[in-house]
Parts: sequence; structure tokens; C-alpha cells
Amino acid sequence: MRYQVRNATLALAVYREVVAHLQQVDGVVAGLSGQTSDQFDYQLSQIGSLWIEHPDSLSELQQDRLQSILQYYSDRYGTWETL
Repeated sequence: MRYQVRNATLALAVYREVVAHLQQVDGVVAGLSGQTSDQFDYQLSQIGSLWIEHPDSLSELQQDRLQSILQYYSDRYGTWETL
């Protein structure tokens, strides 16, 4: 399973931190997609999205860990938008 989420105002450093935390969950691979906007805006993120990939057979415990990591950052920086 592969999907993408984004927070349009999240800083690059925070995105990298999220990826590092997600990759600590067994079976989860995560990475960043670059910004595709033609205009630069200091108020917008330098990242287009965060992609997350894991097998459909990911255990319930690992799914809970993945969701709790995303929720942690959502609580602090705003909700994730699923693409």
C-alpha cells in the first residue's frame, strides 16, 4: 500500500523528522516528494508531499504506531491532507 499526505506549511526539517520516525516502524518505508509549484512562497513548505509505503499485511500494532506518529505531528503542526 502506498499513499501520500501533506501539510502545506510544514517545514522541510520537520518533514525529514517525520520520515525518520516513520521508518522506525517495521515494514514502513517513507520519503519526500519535491514541491511542484512554479512560485516560491516563504509561507509554503519546500516539500510537495510525504509518501508512505507498507505491506497490506502490516500488523495492527505497526499500523497503530504509524498512525500515532502522524497524529503526533498533526497535533503540533496542523492536519495532514491525504492526496
